[in-house]
Amino acid sequence: MQPASTSRRLTAAPWIISWVILVSLQSAWADSPAYFRRDSGLIGGKHPLPGDFSASESQQWRTPLAAGISTPCVTGDAIFLTTWDEEQRELATVALDRETGKLRWRNVVPTSRIEPVHAVGSPASSSPACDGKRVFAFFGSYGLLCYDLDGKLLWKKEMGPFQDEFGASSSPILAEDLVILNEDHDVNSFLVAIDQQTGNTVWKTARPEATRSYSTPVIWDDGDRKQIVVAGSLQLAGYDLATGKKQWWVNRLSRIVDPTPNVVDGLVYIATWTPGGDRTDRISMEPYAEALANLDENQDGRIGKNELPEGSPVIPRFFRVDLDQDGALNRAEWERHARVFERAQNVAMAVQPGGQGDVTATHVKWAYQRALPTVPSSVVYQGVMYMVKDSGIITSLDATTGKLLKQGRSRGPGNYYASLVAGDGKVYLASERGVLTVLQAGPEWEILSSHDFGERIMATPVADKGQMFVRTDEALYCFSQ
Repeated sequence: MQPASTSRRLTAAPWIISWVILVSLQSAWADSPAYFRRDSGLIGGKHPLPGDFSASESQQWRTPLAAGISTPCVTGDAIFLTTWDEEQRELATVALDRETGKLRWRNVVPTSRIEPVHAVGSPASSSPACDGKRVFAFFGSYGLLCYDLDGKLLWKKEMGPFQDEFGASSSPILAEDLVILNEDHDVNSFLVAIDQQTGNTVWKTARPEATRSYSTPVIWDDGDRKQIVVAGSLQLAGYDLATGKKQWWVNRLSRIVDPTPNVVDGLVYIATWTPGGDRTDRISMEPYAEALANLDENQDGRIGKNELPEGSPVIPRFFRVDLDQDGALNRAEWERHARVFERAQNVAMAVQPGGQGDVTATHVKWAYQRALPTVPSSVVYQGVMYMVKDSGIITSLDATTGKLLKQGRSRGPGNYYASLVAGDGKVYLASERGVLTVLQAGPEWEILSSHDFGERIMATPVADKGQMFVRTDEALYCFSQ
């Protein structure tokens, strides 16, 4: 007979081994960085994903939430979001339990200043990021905050509000040990790298040529070095991750860029549309000397808003053109925005990243200029690029050539703000009115199903390990196949 101590050791060994394996798996799971569009909207893994959200058995839970349009950050056994309680005028970072949807913690942002936002926007627009140990939440009304996984504040970095009546919605991303944030507004646009542990600025690069845009940067890794790719007004550009130095750029983008690029199979894909950038419908401003001669009624050498003629394209954009906010436009302000209108181009394109300087003529693989999205990021899946524009028109292109494959209409009418995601042979797109449409992916895609949540959807659906999370204005839902 074995001694009792030996017997206990032998009995405990399998349990200890299992416990060690479980802890190791949980650690690896939790340590995987998560942030908005980290995988370009592609849902990895072999888990089946829901194909019909009307089926009651597919819904695991529903958790009511305060409003906000940030996309959930799912990592480990937790979900992180940001919210805006308009009645209490409170911005907050929220953590939910992944399995049950129950609230773990809620931290209110210590700000008394709430940035102005677009009529359909929210001060809680930017999506959180998590490196497996820390949660990073950005608010244009305040700046960047860092918490541990239990909600303890580790550091904060004030940097808002910005001069932009539509607010700030670009989300933080993670690379190496840095938090990367791009803020393109009417003045003082910049790209910044912040140390994840301390909150100290590692480098900050001014973007003086940039006007307001809201796209989130992406990371391109060619195996030798990593670069930050930023889609901004009129230009797609690559910056060195280590130094923040601008390396290359491609011109001919729209004057305001909302969608986030995709990095798939070594290429960068972007599709973006803003009014006035089509060949047949361009916005233009007359030369400043001519405008001054015709419009300067009070003869002060500037052009006031009340001096502009009815129907002028400058009137609805006066705030962003009036850079010094003195109520009138001088020559520099007028001509800067006139150049933006002149150079703007609505386009979908595939770009070979890299090179030096202006690579527009050499690195654009193809371009397509019809049925383009305003806000939602497109998705490139199994050799096909899928886009959705307002009114629910779906366009698919061959990702290699840019050739049109198919156009059709989703079952969700109205505007689209949530980005497209794809996986398990399916493509998902959600309308603002709350209709989630599921496509069978392929060159001749077909609609599999649609479900009307009856609640506004602005945030992008997120899927991980067979679970799909859909955020509406009223709640967060969890579904599984």
